[in-house]
Amino acid sequence: MDLGALDPAVWPRTGAAVALLAAIAFVGLRMFRVEAPRESVVAILRAAVQLALLSIVLTGIIQDVRWVALGLVGMFVAAVVTAARRSRATAAEQLLLAAAIAAGPAVVMLVVFGTGAIGLTPQYLLAVGGIVIGNAMTMGILVQRVLHASIRDHWSEVEGWLALGATPRQSIATLARDAVRTALLPIIDTTRTTGIVVLPGAFVGAVFAGLSPIEAGRFQLVVLASIVAAGVVTGSILAFTAHRTAAHAPETAA
Repeated sequence: MDLGALDPAVWPRTGAAVALLAAIAFVGLRMFRVEAPRESVVAILRAAVQLALLSIVLTGIIQDVRWVALGLVGMFVAAVVTAARRSRATAAEQLLLAAAIAAGPAVVMLVVFGTGAIGLTPQYLLAVGGIVIGNAMTMGILVQRVLHASIRDHWSEVEGWLALGATPRQSIATLARDAVRTALLPIIDTTRTTGIVVLPGAFVGAVFAGLSPIEAGRFQLVVLASIVAAGVVTGSILAFTAHRTAAHAPETAA
């Protein structure tokens, strides 16, 4: 399908639209005095540069599984670094974070490609791998931040459980479950409203790439199930190993 990507006139209009949308985001955040309003603009600018570089790089690696695998490793490293920074993870938590973000996508890709639901081609490996790694990163950030805030806000309860002889895991078990549930809500709501409220990007991209709507829908279903499963694996690992670092003093939960 020709989307006009090669039409030189499209690029100035694209730049103008992106700049206007970035301005809307910045002004809106400033109006409501939200902290760090420039982050939205910086994020859009970074996305533009990174997508440009990605487009150039993919032209050379998209046909080779080995290069795609190396690219996914790079995505994983970037995801861990970003999640560690956003969740303000300690050194010990960073190891758990890396393991959790790796485990979710690893389980998902083993199932998806192992069952043959999606063919193991460079294109599909990159698409599925990139999507689930990105969502695992988001899940990791949310679980860490929500759980740390909950432990800080309910530290007297945690301390009370510890004083009664509960283990660190038991003392934060309820908070850990709530953190996973809260972090999963956006994923679950997006999945359950797909086709009604949400028109997913993987589906649209597959249709634009030439797949039939039925085949694109099948691919999107696998992707949505993968996102949910990866989120559960990543979130559960983080939440139920958090007692190793987060339930010993209020400042570690800050």
